[in-house]
Amino acid sequence: MARHLILQNLKGRPIKYRQAISFMQEIRFASTSISQQAQPKPKTRFFQDVELKPFSEFLTDTFGRQHNYLRISLTERCNLRCQYCMPVEGVELTPQERLLSSEEIIRLSRLFASEGITKIRLTGGEPLVRKDLIDIVREINAIPGIDVIAMTTNGVTLARHLPKLKEAGLNLINVSLDTLIQAKFEFVTRRKGWSHVMKGIDTALELGYKPVKVNCVVMKGLNDDEIIDFVKLTENKAVDIRFIEYMPFDGNKWNYEKFVSYQQMLDIIRNQWPELERLQDSPNDTSKAYQVPGYAGQIGFITSMSENFCGSCNRLRLTADGNLKVCLFGNAEVSLRDAIRSGKSDSELLKIIGVAVGNKKKQHAGMFNIAKQKNRPMILIGGHLNNPNIFFNDIYYMLKKRKQQFFKVFGALMDPHLSTIRPFPSVNFQRFYRTTSTHLTNSTDYINNSKKFTHVDGRGKGKMVDVSDKKETHRIAIARGKIILASEAYELVKRNKSEGGDVLTISRIAGITGAKYTSRLIPFCHNINLSEVNLTFDLIDESHSIIITARAKTKASTGVEMEALTAVNVGALALYDMCKGVSQKNIITDIKLLHKSGGRSGTYNHDEYNDDMQ
Repeated sequence: MARHLILQNLKGRPIKYRQAISFMQEIRFASTSISQQAQPKPKTRFFQDVELKPFSEFLTDTFGRQHNYLRISLTERCNLRCQYCMPVEGVELTPQERLLSSEEIIRLSRLFASEGITKIRLTGGEPLVRKDLIDIVREINAIPGIDVIAMTTNGVTLARHLPKLKEAGLNLINVSLDTLIQAKFEFVTRRKGWSHVMKGIDTALELGYKPVKVNCVVMKGLNDDEIIDFVKLTENKAVDIRFIEYMPFDGNKWNYEKFVSYQQMLDIIRNQWPELERLQDSPNDTSKAYQVPGYAGQIGFITSMSENFCGSCNRLRLTADGNLKVCLFGNAEVSLRDAIRSGKSDSELLKIIGVAVGNKKKQHAGMFNIAKQKNRPMILIGGHLNNPNIFFNDIYYMLKKRKQQFFKVFGALMDPHLSTIRPFPSVNFQRFYRTTSTHLTNSTDYINNSKKFTHVDGRGKGKMVDVSDKKETHRIAIARGKIILASEAYELVKRNKSEGGDVLTISRIAGITGAKYTSRLIPFCHNINLSEVNLTFDLIDESHSIIITARAKTKASTGVEMEALTAVNVGALALYDMCKGVSQKNIITDIKLLHKSGGRSGTYNHDEYNDDMQ
């Protein structure tokens, strides 16, 4: 502990470092003379039985930063095909023979541990696709000096492998998860598996991992509307949700317009939970920790861009092909694989490592400069995050590409300049409007029955409806609409559905997203938290039509009808957009509210809803 405190005070003062080394050697000599009979333990556990020796000169940079944390990428391969992790043109994977073998990984782990590395994190790609993962964990766990073995995973197969990994010595788990919406997950990753990821998180909690860290990269237009939902996950689960600022990497089309800063995220959360508390961070933590009082879990913010933590960085990275990266955002690398395979000794490897660490810069270049630099895509680095390149504009680009591919497969021609869904406006209106089951037939009815609009005053001017005196209740709304397609468009959609295609999935995602943005689209709509939004599709062959039904749920003091209706409308528009290259004769029609319940005005059922229930 004394050594730790002394060297902490020497950060940024390399001139006096040699004096500290000399002093520590004297302490070590005196300590050895006094207790020659003491038997050292094979591992140093959190400053217990710490052997007093100066920290490695090879792992200390010119700014006094001591690196005791190594991230090792075990593979470049992954069992997901995320549209946000790789560049649009794809990633050329390294041939297997050029990747580090398990023996080389263990040798380098031992070498780094001998110089002061105490924590190793295994990353990818997806580390769970590596067949010898459990053996690697077991061998690393046997290395003297390694206190913590962590792993970052997408979680798809975590539940199946975690019991054996825990037995082998895995201490910490990070799960990368950027959305809590299953349909969005499947569209973005091009694979099913959202339920498996959630099961993996629950399995980790059951096995005693506490907390289970969940890494969520926040991007404007992709998942910034889910920040509140992620915080709610900590109410009953001992998870640590880590909101990560979107970072520039090669090929991920970084754009400042997609960037959501730590302060913006914090403001969103504090608007919902003003009592949010700041927690004490541990030394070298990258995450700023917070907690909603009384919640089982906590949240954190990794502020790599807006408030970098370069000054306390203690991390080194080893890529799957054996390159040492001293900075996540730097493009300088040195191949330890080539050095090993050319017959270099451990002492020679340490010199190479020492030169690389010594060249580490004081801090990264800043987000705007990083975006211009050439660097590896994130999947080829390995780290604590997925880096989405999806902003809504990017989704639109991909939808356009999907339409071209879709119609090309089925032989339909399509104008490449077709417009796509327009981005939702960013203006955040307060929601002042509440619908009721009242139906106005004509002006006479209005006068005779004294019925009136709830969101205008006696002069017909817009006004705010105060719902503060209304009780929060569980509310449900179901809406329905129809899109009638030209026969050729309908057959293409039907065929696409039978082959597991994306057309209806895209419509579902658009509808769910539209529901979440209702308060931005419709003036005077309250911005409420949705607990559920889902869309279903029924294909009617006789009329070449598709019935879209949306169900929305909330616990709030105002209704959720507008969200259900918006979901149907936007889902139908997305489907129209996909099909207009085949025919312009498609018709969106018959949008209606089927059911609402839970509000002060009671339950409303449309005749069609009653027919469905019979």
